[in-house]
Amino acid sequence: MKFKSGLLISLMALVTILAGCEPLLVLDPKGPQAERQASDIMLSIGIMAVIVIVVLVILAVILFKYRASKQPDDYEPPHIEGNIWVEVICIGIPVLIVAYLSFVSVQSNYIVESAPTGYENEEPLVIYASSSDWKWHFSYPEQGIETVNYLYIPTDRPLEFKLYSHGPITSFWIPQLGGQKYAMADMVTTLHLGADVPGEYMGRNANFSGKGFAENIFNVTAMSQKEFDEWVEEVHERAEPLTEDVFNKLLEPGHLGQMTFTGTHLEFSPAPEHNHGSDTDDLESNHDDHTSHDTQTDSTNVETDHSGH
Repeated sequence: MKFKSGLLISLMALVTILAGCEPLLVLDPKGPQAERQASDIMLSIGIMAVIVIVVLVILAVILFKYRASKQPDDYEPPHIEGNIWVEVICIGIPVLIVAYLSFVSVQSNYIVESAPTGYENEEPLVIYASSSDWKWHFSYPEQGIETVNYLYIPTDRPLEFKLYSHGPITSFWIPQLGGQKYAMADMVTTLHLGADVPGEYMGRNANFSGKGFAENIFNVTAMSQKEFDEWVEEVHERAEPLTEDVFNKLLEPGHLGQMTFTGTHLEFSPAPEHNHGSDTDDLESNHDDHTSHDTQTDSTNVETDHSGH
């Protein structure tokens, strides 16, 4: 009786605690990239749940059917040959599951690495997001402003983040808008996101980077394009300019609150030139220019040799 009462109380306490829990952020998407990732997570959970249930049912059947029983001392179990269909099922189904999940993963990876769908006719907002110990710097080159530890973004518009670090490797992550991507000191990585719903979201560094890692977070506010433009105007009216001396102090290890400046550090401390994930056309253009230059050089050399001869 005491055992049943204790079990009932424990179950009631567990239900009460779970009822007060907020939903997982990755399963509460507010943008097209996050929606795709959330659907993939639920698909994986569903497939794994089916596998677990089937395995548990088979285990129960085997334990019951082949359980130990009293037999005569001279009992010999029957000789059972292998069954080709059982082997095909046991091998074929896992292969099909892995193949299907691989196809979905590759397809989803291509989708989330590209610009958000539905915003093809919209000009992307380019934001340089750089990290330092232990803070985030957001540079808006088009708007000519910079913020520290908070991010304002417009809804219904593609966002193109240029990520890099002023120190150790970090990982830029806004769970409700999309997946994480590394920010490194010697190169720029590009992350495409979008926000469909206005609201307040949490962003953070998802890669351990020292003792201040736990508080290396930032706030994200999604708003309409009109409200975003009004915020930009207000910043230019009230904020102080960002100087090189001020920026160097910001890079010193430590935690800071939210700060706002006019101008960006890109003017005196540009981002690394190596851009990982840049457009293929730019690479091809550079290659064509290099080839053209080499061809012209070779032609000049041939003419010089011929003239000399």
